[in-house]
Amino acid sequence: MPASSPRVLAVIPARGGSKGVPAKNLAAVGGVPLVARAVMECRASRLVTDVAVSTDDAGIAAAARGAGAVVVQRPTDIAGDTATSEAAVIHAMDAYEAMHGIPVDVVLLVQCTSPFIVREDIDGVAGAVAEQGADSALTVAPFHGFVWREGDDPEADGGDGVNHDKSYRPRRQDRPQDFLETGAAYAMDARGFREAGHRFFGRTELVRTDAARVLEVDDPHDLARARALAPLLDAERPGALPTRDDIDAVVLDFDGTQTDDRVLIDSEGRELVAVHRGDGLGIAALRRAELALLILSTEKNPVVAARGRKLQVPVLHGIDRKDLALKQWCEEQGIAPERVLYVGNDVNDLPCFGLVGWPVAVAGAHDVVRGAARAVTSTPGGDGAIREIASWILGKELS
Repeated sequence: MPASSPRVLAVIPARGGSKGVPAKNLAAVGGVPLVARAVMECRASRLVTDVAVSTDDAGIAAAARGAGAVVVQRPTDIAGDTATSEAAVIHAMDAYEAMHGIPVDVVLLVQCTSPFIVREDIDGVAGAVAEQGADSALTVAPFHGFVWREGDDPEADGGDGVNHDKSYRPRRQDRPQDFLETGAAYAMDARGFREAGHRFFGRTELVRTDAARVLEVDDPHDLARARALAPLLDAERPGALPTRDDIDAVVLDFDGTQTDDRVLIDSEGRELVAVHRGDGLGIAALRRAELALLILSTEKNPVVAARGRKLQVPVLHGIDRKDLALKQWCEEQGIAPERVLYVGNDVNDLPCFGLVGWPVAVAGAHDVVRGAARAVTSTPGGDGAIREIASWILGKELS
């Protein structure tokens, strides 16, 4: 291991296909896509030199770049259900070294499906290899349960104890300490990893983490639990969502963000849409907080204008180039674009996303749009997403 400044590369495998949770790696927890959460914690690590996301998906690539990662396009032959994480890590390491012309000393495998991994965990495994001489390391949590397994003949034998003799159940303090592999973070000496071809070799260091943060998102129930826990576990995680101190203006798309993107047409051709009362409450609170507000829509529609009048929010609609209109509005208002939060749901919002400091997608937005967003609501458009954003910004004033 080099004596000083080892190059530590964190690799986050995040393919697009997911059977348990569609578009899982872009699912928002605490308002932030899973892949972006992992990138942000890796970048905040003391020891990580760079972060690479290995993916075959455009939306995930956009989210990774937006969070500050290098993107490595994963070939199809290592992007299927049976592909190993080791194959993705070796490919990403090869691509990174070819890109930068610098060898990697320590490589990390960080799973973005562990939403509550923190920079201390990442530094723990990286430091075990880079500073303490271990060949490999992983995050573990203390485990005190009794593990059982069905016997070879369950009908005759029933179950057998794995980490205990079923005829004797000692007290917890009298048993050896067991540890549960969290699945969140691994570190390997790069040369040894290439030779071994797997993540555990040589001296493997166990790095303890907080058991309360151990959760892997594999199915919709896991995702629901993660979203419920996020307000508690993210309380000390800075900068994840915008506050009043971060922004001066909120600009809202209309269709698909303030509505569910459906249109009802009566017999005379008049269009009707459904909006959410909670959004109106949130917008009123933003107006009272003296934030500049604007509704910006491609559609030229009386419904948009009527909603703007109801909310007392100015409207620009029938706009072909929303980004140019937004830029001009910012100049007229004297507002820096990096102090603007823009809410959208579809690909025509992407130019505006690239202009502002806080691009926000609603749940159910196009995958690429969610990937390009800095934050994602847990509520779909037309179902209170704008009120949710207002609660981010105003906190206890609108909880």
